[in-house]
Amino acid sequence: MKLKGKRAIVTGSARGIGKAIARKMLQEGAQVHLCDVNGALLQQTAAELASIGTVDGQVVDVTQREQVEAFVHGIVQRSGPIDILVNNAGVAVFQPFLSIDDRQWQRTLDINVTGGFIFSQVAAKHMAEQQKGSIVHLASTNGLLGEAGLAHYNASKAAIILMSKTMAIELAPYQIRSNCVCPGFIRTELASEGGMSDQEIAAYLEKIPLGRWGKVDEVANAVSFLASDEASFITGTELVVDGGQICQE
Repeated sequence: MKLKGKRAIVTGSARGIGKAIARKMLQEGAQVHLCDVNGALLQQTAAELASIGTVDGQVVDVTQREQVEAFVHGIVQRSGPIDILVNNAGVAVFQPFLSIDDRQWQRTLDINVTGGFIFSQVAAKHMAEQQKGSIVHLASTNGLLGEAGLAHYNASKAAIILMSKTMAIELAPYQIRSNCVCPGFIRTELASEGGMSDQEIAAYLEKIPLGRWGKVDEVANAVSFLASDEASFITGTELVVDGGQICQE
C-alpha cells in the first residue's frame, strides 16, 4: 500500500472523481479527510467509504479561508501532520462566450482557482513545518487546449496549471511537491450536469483515439501515484489522462 500511514485531504469529495480519489487513497492505506459543500451527500460518502479505512468528512466552502483554516487546523490537532492535499473541488458549465455573465465567470474562478490557492496555502504552511508534503491539483486538458463553450472553465484550469508550477518552485525548499492531473473526457455527474446532450457526447468520443470516455478510477490512479513517494522526484508537471485526445488536436 503506497500511501500507508499518510494523512490526506481531498476537496470536493462527496461524489465523482473526488470520491474515487478518496476511495483509492483509502485502499492504498491513507487516512482520508473529505470535504464538500454538499453535507448530506458528504455524510453518505463518508459512511460508505468507512468500510475501507479511516475516513471522516466536514462541510467546507473552499472559497472561505476561515472555514479552510478551521478544517485543516482541526485535522492537524486531532490526527497529526497533513501529508497530501488533493485540490479537486470545481465547477463547469457549458456556455457560449458571449453569454457568460460576470456572476458565472467569477463563481468559476472563485471555486476552481481561488479555492485551490487558499487550500494549498493553508496546507503548505503546515507541510513546511514538517519538511514534506505532496499537493495534487485537478486541472484538465482544457487548461492545455481551448474548447468552445468553456471560456471560464478553460481559463480557470490554465491558471491552476501555472499556479502549480510556481508552487513547485517556491515550495521545493520545504520538500513539498506540487503537480497536476489533467483529465480529458471523464464521465461524471459534473460532466452530465454541464449541459452536453447524448449526441454531443457521441461526437466527442470520436476525438478520442481509445474510443471511449475515461473512468473516475483511472483519474484516481494517476492522483494516487503523484501523491505517493513513488513520484518523489516529480514536481511541477502535468499528468494527462485523456485516452490520447490532445496528442492529435
